[in-house]
Amino acid sequence: MKVFRFVASSLLASFALSPLSIAVAQESTGATLDPIVVTATLGPKTVGESLASVTVIDEEDIRAKAPADFADLLRGQPGINVVGNGSFGKSTSVFIRGVQNAGTVLLLDGVKLHSATGGGASWQYVPTDLIQRVEVVRGPRSSLYGADAMGGVVQAFSLDPEQGQRGWVEAGAGNFDTQKVSAGGSGSVGNTTFSLSGLHKESDGTAIIEDGEDKGFRNTAGLGRVVHTLDNGGKASIMLLQSEGNTEYEGGNIDYLIRTVGFGLMTPLTDSWKMGIQFAESRDETESFTNFGDSIYNTRLRQARWENTFSFSVHELVVGAERQQDEVSSSQNYSETSRTNTAVFSQLRLNFGPADAQLSLRGDDNEAYGTNNTGGLALGYKFDRSHRVRASYGTAFRAPTFNDLYWPLSFNYQGNPDLEPETSDSYELGVSGNYQVWFWDLAVYQMDIENLISSGKIGTVDTRVNVDDARIRGAELGGGYEHDGWRAAVALTYMDPEDRDTKNQLARRTKQTARFDLDKTINNVVLGGSVIVEGGRFDDAANTEQLAGFGTLDIRAGWNFSSNWSTRLTLVNALDKEYSTAERFDGVNYISAGRTAMLSVRYDIQ
Repeated sequence: MKVFRFVASSLLASFALSPLSIAVAQESTGATLDPIVVTATLGPKTVGESLASVTVIDEEDIRAKAPADFADLLRGQPGINVVGNGSFGKSTSVFIRGVQNAGTVLLLDGVKLHSATGGGASWQYVPTDLIQRVEVVRGPRSSLYGADAMGGVVQAFSLDPEQGQRGWVEAGAGNFDTQKVSAGGSGSVGNTTFSLSGLHKESDGTAIIEDGEDKGFRNTAGLGRVVHTLDNGGKASIMLLQSEGNTEYEGGNIDYLIRTVGFGLMTPLTDSWKMGIQFAESRDETESFTNFGDSIYNTRLRQARWENTFSFSVHELVVGAERQQDEVSSSQNYSETSRTNTAVFSQLRLNFGPADAQLSLRGDDNEAYGTNNTGGLALGYKFDRSHRVRASYGTAFRAPTFNDLYWPLSFNYQGNPDLEPETSDSYELGVSGNYQVWFWDLAVYQMDIENLISSGKIGTVDTRVNVDDARIRGAELGGGYEHDGWRAAVALTYMDPEDRDTKNQLARRTKQTARFDLDKTINNVVLGGSVIVEGGRFDDAANTEQLAGFGTLDIRAGWNFSSNWSTRLTLVNALDKEYSTAERFDGVNYISAGRTAMLSVRYDIQ
């Protein structure tokens, strides 16, 4: 009954917006703010047609906000919590709809990035300056992407080579003795286009605990992409990313490297059959230096994917297979150092005029933790050109990491090779309005998770066990406006992440977040700002260590002072608010940087 009241009240709130929305729609003509996305389904669809909760962060957003870290782009977006152990390249976790970092998948041009030992992606090492676009899909996607896509999927896209010549050089400096320089260019030869970009950034950083010393960060990154268009309209592409450097933390420092290389081919075989193949490898490598000794954790993921799309009038069927292999090389003596996962998958996309339906099924067979079958069903109905309702159900699972399964016995702690994956069932109902110059989207959902992997004991040894169940439910409201030089966005989230056994709030998740972005273009000047507000959270499962909520203000300005030259000033946390989203093991708060300023100058080659 509580769930019914929660859903009903949220729906009433959405329909309360409808009269105004319809009135605006009747006055509007022309194109709508409904971009094409590819992450929500196995093929290009508009956000509305995807029947999913999707947030798109485009190149203009990224350029205007100039975030210091990739996760800063995601902070405060609908359904997202970002948790960090300090600023400037420190360990960062992204929770989507209350699912922990290991249950969120990060893709770069379709290639999965993650650490097989710790789980999840190394968000803090992804070079935002070299990213052109980001798509965030909230809700289960294991039936499309396999393990770990419980909370959702974030996909970043590299700079797209364009026909003709184009390039840029940019340099910037800020407080905390921060400097960065980036450059890139693209061109074409016949049917082949290419792009190459690079970045170097370093900072003395700031203290990450009270009365601590400044902890610096250094990053050098490069990204290259080549795309060749075949005579039949198909495309073959190669992408390579490498990001490496050093980050300091309390008690030591880390040399890190993430490297991704991928080859893809998409080509039509007949008028109704299109085939794609992908081969990729991603590495996540760290070497830590502390007073207690050094340690190495190197993981490698190899992927091969075969995908076929069959078109039948307005309907599509996708079938394919995938093979992934995780490998670990470490100073720790893991009892197993590799595991292979084989999967088959399918998706059926149907359109009946105003009605849409999607059905997806996937089977995974992993040599470490067995078989898992997942599926999804989504239905949508478009009332008119502007208003759509959607409902969906999906299952997902999160794989135990190598640390969960195989960590060797040390200090009375050991991994548990008998762990089972976490599994979930999710329900979602959404309503959206999309018009010429603005849009809104409301979604309510509930996710039930079984076999949560938590700390426990086997005999007298501390380990990881499947013990808890969780229920996460919430509501998300997003909207945007773009007209006459104004660009605005709002994101509101309410979430109730509950451990069903203890009735406690799940650790490190906040229940409420809000984000407001506003920018105005006046001739060749752009002025803007962002307000992000987050409620309090608990750092521990027992809910004894509470971290206070906070709000921050960011201010930015850009000036195109000639046809090729521009400058940008960003002031992050302009009110110098001290806040924390995580605690150290001894109860000491990790604190984020205070007021952070960056001034940059850019030259664009036309």
